[in-house]
Amino acid sequence: MFKIQTLNKISPDGLALFPRDDYEIASEILKPDAILLRSADMHSMEIPPSVKAVGRAGAGVNNIPIKEMTDKGVVVFNTPGANANAVKELVLAALFFSSRPVIAAAEWVKTLAGKGDEIPDLAEKGKSQFVGPEIKGKTLGVIGLGAIGAQVANNAVDLGMNVIGFDPFISVDAAWSLSRGVLKAESLDALLSKADYLTLHVPQNNDTKGYINADRIKVMKKGVRFLNFSRGGLVVNADMIAAIRQGHVACYVTDFADEELLKEEKVICLPHLGASTPEAEDNCATMAVMQIRDFLEKGNIVNSVNFPKCRMDEDIPVGGTRLCIANRNVPNMVGQITTILADAKHNIASMINQNRADVAYNIIDVETAADDAVVDKLRNISGVLMVRVLKP
Repeated sequence: MFKIQTLNKISPDGLALFPRDDYEIASEILKPDAILLRSADMHSMEIPPSVKAVGRAGAGVNNIPIKEMTDKGVVVFNTPGANANAVKELVLAALFFSSRPVIAAAEWVKTLAGKGDEIPDLAEKGKSQFVGPEIKGKTLGVIGLGAIGAQVANNAVDLGMNVIGFDPFISVDAAWSLSRGVLKAESLDALLSKADYLTLHVPQNNDTKGYINADRIKVMKKGVRFLNFSRGGLVVNADMIAAIRQGHVACYVTDFADEELLKEEKVICLPHLGASTPEAEDNCATMAVMQIRDFLEKGNIVNSVNFPKCRMDEDIPVGGTRLCIANRNVPNMVGQITTILADAKHNIASMINQNRADVAYNIIDVETAADDAVVDKLRNISGVLMVRVLKP
């Protein structure tokens, strides 16, 4: 029986995919095998040694201590693309209301309450203060062409915009999904200098924190409208506010509210609504659950942020053992592992080894049952982070 601890409310459609006879699920549970969460902060949480995997029902993982999890041999999964459509739709809405001040207009109209028959005339006279340009024919710069950025770019082309994209690390799948109408920027500065609208779709990490700062804002066209539906820390708020007050940035729309931003008239803050649709919550939960199941039951890893992609399609040999071993990516690790198995007279039926940065992961099927002594020897190899034993 596998035990799953949930740190947030998770979509019932996703949780229903855990077989009841094989899984126990609760928010408070002793010795969980995996943790499933959305936005809960794990940085101050004491992680039980029983935890083998963490599943984030969403794309961002800055609420999870990745290095600590890696050092403990805990695989961290996310669900890239599962909420892409929900975020994309909100970005498209933001394109419109960053250009046409419809939010301010709607709030102003409410002030006319109580004026009865005068309201139509007052509304007509007051509408001139809420003029804004159309987006058709304007240039949109998309920074980051992953699952969300690519969809935004494609839909903006359909809306009649000139779209330029920049992503030095674009995946093959993302490249194939892009419309022919999306032009490639040779550099970030080239994109910043040409765009009337900019939308940011890159992950937040140590390298990208403060990605949009005063130096980069200076390169942007005067009157640019900037959208951030990725992470708040990607933009230096003080620099953005200064640019707005100077008239360099016409509007900043962000899904990440902050005290200093709320005081600015030309900043529109939303309460992290990007993935707040029932469809996105269902999709993220479903994807996270299936990835955790595939790992716990078969040892396979797909969509991990700290371990390499690695999967064994073959079934575990009848009467045999599947060994899942994570280790530091240093020389002679595979040699030490296979030597221990050979000395114990275990014949390897199938084996796959993959690495990612300084972490490697092995799935090894042996034709006989591996005893505790062999497993202990594997665990005692210097550099081994985790050993799991799976049986048919």
